Amino acid sequence: MKTKLKVLRAERNITQEQLAEALGVKQNVVSTWERGTATPKAQMMQKIEDYFNVPKEDIFFTAFDYYK
Repeated sequence: MKTKLKVLRAERNITQEQLAEALGVKQNVVSTWERGTATPKAQMMQKIEDYFNVPKEDIFFTAFDYYK
C-alpha cells in the first residue's frame, strides 16, 4: 500500500535518501514512515509539511485518528 508520503515523494522524483538528508534523518526512517510501521513525531511532521507544502493532516491522515 502506498502512503501519501511515498506518493508525494515519487511525484517529485525524490529518493528516500534525498528526503532523509533534507529532513536530517536516515533513509531507513523514511522507509518506516512510508510503510506505515512508524509515524513521525509532531515536529518532524511539520518539517515534512513545510518540505512538500502539503498539510501534515493530509500526509499522515491515519495518525490523527479523526474517526475514533
